[in-house]
Amino acid sequence: MGYRIGQKITGTVTGIQPYGVFVSLDATVQGLIHISECGHGFVKALDEQFKVGQVLDVLVLDIDEYTHKISLSLRALHKAQDLAPQRAKKHYWTNRRIHIGFAPIAGRLPRWTEEAIEDLNKGENV
Repeated sequence: MGYRIGQKITGTVTGIQPYGVFVSLDATVQGLIHISECGHGFVKALDEQFKVGQVLDVLVLDIDEYTHKISLSLRALHKAQDLAPQRAKKHYWTNRRIHIGFAPIAGRLPRWTEEAIEDLNKGENV
């Protein structure tokens, strides 16, 4: 086996499972593209994206020296798309148009303090 980490290889899809795609690199060596390495973002169904016999360019991510299992990636070969337009709107817990600062908290603090003291006193009498 003459493969190296970081090497770009052409292989053929030999099997598709829910967790990844098996790729034959030569007559005796097979690698796996884990579902997390199949693309950027959410990957829905691998059997819709890949077909057995399909030829792919893949990148060798890792080679286990004991089991000789090869981890492959498609994602590493493709540039990440700009996800900014699809990103959710930023949520603020306060209203940015009304500038009241800590006034609501400051107004409620005396009552909260009284309630806390009352609760402590009730605990002593029990």
